[in-house]
Amino acid sequence: MAKRKRLFCEISPTTYYISLQKEIWKRKVKNLLSKERFARGKQTEWLPVVVSSHSANMIKRGPGIDPVLQQNKADNIRLACRRIDGIVVRPGETFSFWQLVGKTSRRNGFADGRVLVNGRLVAGVGGGLCNLANTLCLLFLHSPMTITELHHHSDALAPDPDGIRTPYSAGTSVNWNFIDLRFRNDTRQPVQLHTWCEGDDLCAELRTTEEFPSTYKITEEDHHFHREDNGKYYRLSRIYRETLDRATGKLIKRELNWNNRSEVMFDYDLIPKEQIR
Repeated sequence: MAKRKRLFCEISPTTYYISLQKEIWKRKVKNLLSKERFARGKQTEWLPVVVSSHSANMIKRGPGIDPVLQQNKADNIRLACRRIDGIVVRPGETFSFWQLVGKTSRRNGFADGRVLVNGRLVAGVGGGLCNLANTLCLLFLHSPMTITELHHHSDALAPDPDGIRTPYSAGTSVNWNFIDLRFRNDTRQPVQLHTWCEGDDLCAELRTTEEFPSTYKITEEDHHFHREDNGKYYRLSRIYRETLDRATGKLIKRELNWNNRSEVMFDYDLIPKEQIR
């Protein structure tokens, strides 16, 4: 098998930085020319109906996991939560993760957490915000919001806690400012995000003025681990989004959301043997 030619961004840290800056400026220009109406307004009074909610532990523990970077990650998430909390997305408006969180710099209060660079987990300023993005993505998937930008990365960064598999547990990637998470409100009523932290837990709600006619569910099929010819293990599964009629529970639509093939980034000895094929 022929060896894959390295991309320009993979040659050295300098070429990676150049490639990064190019993408950042491309997105800045695109945002300036865009006709999208980005959500900016906040309110402290909560809309009465909870459309969807999700919580996740921010601290991962285990062999090879740096506890300092984990605590920094939690601090980064707390800071970003405060910048998003209370935002109201009105009909026709677009939610943009980076338009609200801003640049992840030390000057803006962010610290080193774990980031994924060229397939390797390293320390980087603002690391850990993918956890927040993934939690928000789960809110949007369980609502009638239209996801207009979504990027996937490995959801096999660490073993499933207590062996319990949560579909779409960590599959959303964000990187200032060109790898964004965005949704557009194509309904006739406003929605509001409530994001906060309780201890080591990240909590989030999507709220609105009255119930939507449908409910939503995420299901996963054929979940397993597989060792490929290169000696690496991958998590494989198919993740679906189901739309159900609220009144009857009848399935209205079922669509493939993600054909998941994620490289395992943790100790292979921690992969459940019964899940390897």
